[in-house]
Amino acid sequence: MKTKKALILVDHGSKVDKANKLLIEIVNLLKKKQNTGFDFITHCHMELSRPTIEDAFEQAVNSGATEVIVHPYFLAPGRHSKTDIPNMVNKAASKYPNIKYRVTEPLGVHDKILEVVLERAESLE
Repeated sequence: MKTKKALILVDHGSKVDKANKLLIEIVNLLKKKQNTGFDFITHCHMELSRPTIEDAFEQAVNSGATEVIVHPYFLAPGRHSKTDIPNMVNKAASKYPNIKYRVTEPLGVHDKILEVVLERAESLE
């Protein structure tokens, strides 16, 4: 049986709707890309807004995913990406013992992030 992979991007979440919509934009751009390697891509928020991690995990499983990758959409590692989010994912996944899942590192240091920083700085000139 072919593995169906899901990708869940999770941010902190905000009471400000405009802030929450940024992650939706990122997910929509990912969905438009071809050959991502994922059959299902969605978003969720750690707190303060829906969908929750539990909601998104359930959506992924209901989409037919047999493997779920959760990516904390955070710049740097910290308590949320190292402890809180993995704990929430473990809780959500406990309802689906046959589903393989992993939590990635946050964005961190990467050449492509450096490109964005320089692009933003140069755009002010």
